[in-house]
Amino acid sequence: MEFSIKSISPGQTRSGCAVVGVFESRKFSPAAAALDRATKGYLSTITGRGDMDGKLGTTLLLHSVPKIASDRVLLVGLGSEAEFRDRQYREAIAAAIKTLNTTGAAEATLHLTELGSVKRDIKWRVAHAVAVALEVAYRFERMKSKAEGTPSALRRLTLGAGDKTALRAATAGLEQGLAIAHGVSLARDLGNLPSNVCTPAYLADQARELARRYRMKVTVLEREDMEKLGMGALLSVAHGSAQPPKLIVLEHHGGAKAHKPVVLVGKGITFDTGGISLKPGAEMDEMKFDMCGAASVLGTLKAAGEMRLPLNVVGIIPTTENMPGGRATKPGDIVTTMSGQTVEILNTDAEGRLILCDALTYAERYQPAAVIDIATLTGACVIALGHVASGLFANDDALAGEVLAAGATAYDRAWQMPLWEDYQEQLKSNFGDFANIGGRPAGSVTAACFLARFTKKFKWAHLDIAGTAWKSGKEKGATGRPVPLLTHFLLKRSKKG
Repeated sequence: MEFSIKSISPGQTRSGCAVVGVFESRKFSPAAAALDRATKGYLSTITGRGDMDGKLGTTLLLHSVPKIASDRVLLVGLGSEAEFRDRQYREAIAAAIKTLNTTGAAEATLHLTELGSVKRDIKWRVAHAVAVALEVAYRFERMKSKAEGTPSALRRLTLGAGDKTALRAATAGLEQGLAIAHGVSLARDLGNLPSNVCTPAYLADQARELARRYRMKVTVLEREDMEKLGMGALLSVAHGSAQPPKLIVLEHHGGAKAHKPVVLVGKGITFDTGGISLKPGAEMDEMKFDMCGAASVLGTLKAAGEMRLPLNVVGIIPTTENMPGGRATKPGDIVTTMSGQTVEILNTDAEGRLILCDALTYAERYQPAAVIDIATLTGACVIALGHVASGLFANDDALAGEVLAAGATAYDRAWQMPLWEDYQEQLKSNFGDFANIGGRPAGSVTAACFLARFTKKFKWAHLDIAGTAWKSGKEKGATGRPVPLLTHFLLKRSKKG
């Protein structure tokens, strides 16, 4: 889909469809009111008959509206004007795009971006409109022998910027929205690929492609390299798999050489059987999504590359399968991490923290300004927060505040959880320095406490995305979260946000 920004007058611009909003109580948005005046009250007549009550997400498509240049007019319900905020704005955009995709219109003008009721500036409104439009349009059909369904006729979307003074900010929003949407699409594609295609080697190839396209630096460590570094925890997870593990490092040098980078560490378990602590068979197919942390790092770096972000960013991706087998790590085994600390592995299905801990130690060499790891880490986080918010843990309150603010701006929200020293007691081991699990109580917290033992030398935040990285059921598929949150975090850090 192609996008453009224009200062357009409703009713006077030739278009396949003009999209305007209606609040509850049949109150028109400014663009809808302008169309109503141009049509001598035609829209008021329609709403007065009760065909559109303004309920959030409802739509009404009108053909051959008199006295205007557009072939169609789409009325979109906005809900209560007093309650119209980020979520309502995004839902209205999504409803508009879904309906437009069912029409024969090849192009449309979207006037919802001009809504000041959302209490956000035009840059934000345009960026989110683009991101939502491409999210709605997303299809993953790469593995099908032929595409299903009828492709949408909609090819071009013109976004209204209001007056001409807003054009510059709206254009910046378009650039930002496209970059984030493209990063999200990459993360979704990688997550949706089956594990027989998306292997550790495949992720390494994707990183090499990003490096080539955006002039980044890429390094891929092989098993022998990791053995020399003493990454015993990461390698212990890989023992049962025929697929060789990788440690992928992708560097975006957008800032001054002297500036310390932000490091993003993404869990890349391309398939998780649980290892010897084998998972139940039901829904195990969804364990191809256990690399969505890695996918989000690659998606975020793609967005940073597209925006030529003036910031130094390093992505580190430890990646392997977690498989059972004659060489697989067993419960009760003790491994030595790159940091020199020893871990008693009580459950081989708590493997994400084992690959992340060595990657976090590796991150020390960059003397980072901040480190954020992203992982589909614990089912306990899903129980705690469901599928709405990602779990956030941090050893620095200011960093946690930055992450939370970025999530709010991106509408990709997180919720901060405790990281108190009291929980470390649950990780005690009689045989190693500590265990890799702490029992059922506070499972997401003890997982974060485990990682915290490897982050003493830098400011660190951990995002548990087990509940937000993918959807199950009829809409099963990767979401691309938290690419929007991470990108907004980097934008703010670069002072471009």
